[in-house]
Amino acid sequence: MTLTSIHRLVLGAAAAAALAASLSACVPLVVGGAAVVGAGMVATDRRSSGAQLDDQGIELRAAARVREIANDQMYVSVTSFNRQVLLTGAVGNEADKRRVEELVRRVDNVRSVVNELTIGPPSTFQQRSNDTLIVGKIKASLLDAKDVFANSFKVVVDRGTVYLMGLATRRETDRATDIARGVSGVEKVVRVVEVVSEAELAGQQPGGTGSPSPASRSNVPLPPMEPLPPANSPAPSGGAGAVATPVR
Repeated sequence: MTLTSIHRLVLGAAAAAALAASLSACVPLVVGGAAVVGAGMVATDRRSSGAQLDDQGIELRAAARVREIANDQMYVSVTSFNRQVLLTGAVGNEADKRRVEELVRRVDNVRSVVNELTIGPPSTFQQRSNDTLIVGKIKASLLDAKDVFANSFKVVVDRGTVYLMGLATRRETDRATDIARGVSGVEKVVRVVEVVSEAELAGQQPGGTGSPSPASRSNVPLPPMEPLPPANSPAPSGGAGAVATPVR
């Protein structure tokens, strides 16, 4: 990994974290999971252009609906990828957690919702700043890796938990997970990934050739991952003591 790319992304991430934190008192909701997105990614995104537009619309409409019920104990991040929505952040009680999910499920074009909201106080400024730095480090590591397509994944981090969203092969997903595990500050990795085959990526679908259309596919989750060894046992190569939860 080159120091130049790390410094550039981490500094940019820190600036984004500071801006988000300055707005959080007035707008207790984040659209897009505070993911780091570089110029030109739209052109190389594996989602169809329609799915990309739908994801933007989903995030904006979901944000508007959640704001209608927002309270001082609610800090919600809405991230949509290929019409699958990830909810992260914190709410004050179980009823609010269910209400947020129900509202988001009714948004047009939403296929499924992964509700990772926690019950308790919102994250602190320091926690959000650390999360954004972790996003920058992971994105830099993915960009520097020669055996994974970085733009296959959207990275969301909440209090040290990394969520990998995307359209990727099993090999790419495993490799991206290993990269995320090796970043300092990562507590665990949750994969919210739709698996596509190498043939689909090459446009070699059964019955003919052409461009794959993963946006129209049903969600195909990976099987559960085995957790990493406990923190007091030998860590895998490049690991940081993180654990992996089952894939959604």
